[in-house]
Amino acid sequence: MKDISLNTNEYLPLREVVFNTLREAILTGELEPGEHLMEVKLANKLGVSRTPIREAIRKLELEGLVVMTPRRSAQVAQITKEDLTDVLEVRRVLESLAIELCCKNRTEEDLEALRENLQNFTGCVRSNDLTAIARTDVQFHEIIYNATGNKRLNQILYNLREQMYRYRLEYIKDQHTRNTLVQEHREIIEAMEARDVERARKAILTHIDNQEQTILINMDKTSK
Repeated sequence: MKDISLNTNEYLPLREVVFNTLREAILTGELEPGEHLMEVKLANKLGVSRTPIREAIRKLELEGLVVMTPRRSAQVAQITKEDLTDVLEVRRVLESLAIELCCKNRTEEDLEALRENLQNFTGCVRSNDLTAIARTDVQFHEIIYNATGNKRLNQILYNLREQMYRYRLEYIKDQHTRNTLVQEHREIIEAMEARDVERARKAILTHIDNQEQTILINMDKTSK
C-alpha cells in the first residue's frame, strides 16, 4: 500500500472525507487493483477510527470500485475488459455530441484554453510525469465539455470522467502512446478552430478507439 493521506475538508463530515480520500486513491492508482483494504491499517494511516473506514468501503463497493471476497475482506476492484468496453461505448456517443456542440458554440477563449493546455500537456509528456499527464489530459476534455454550453451533458460527462480515470492511467503507461496523444489533441483543436464538425468528430472517435486498443493490449500483457 502506497502512502495516502487524509484529504481534509472542514465542510464535510469525517466519513465523507475518508470516502473521498479512498476513492481518489483508487482512481489515481495509489490503491492498486486487487489490493486488499485492511480496516486497521487504513485507519492507522489516515489517523481515524475503523468506523468511517468501514462506511467508506461499503460506499465504494456500491460504486463498483471495491469488491468483497468470500471471506468478506475488501479488495480494490480489478480493471476489466468488459467494464472498459461499457464505459467507452457510452463515451463515444457523448463525446461525439460534445464535440459537435463545441464546434458550434466555442469561443476564442475556449480555443486559447485548449492551446495552452496542449503546451502544458506536451511539457508533461516530455517530463514523463504520469500523474501530470493524466491530470492535463482530463483538463483538455473538460475544456471541451464546458465549451458545449450544455450543463446537463457536462454533468453526465463529468461522472463518466471519474470512471475513465483508472483506464486513462493504464493508457499513458505506454510512452509511444503519449506522443500520439499530443498529435490527437492538436488535430482536435485544429478541427474546432475550423468549426469542422465531421473532422472534429472523426478526430475524437479515433482518439477514443486508440485508447481502447492500447489499454486492451496492455491488459493482455499484464495477464500473461
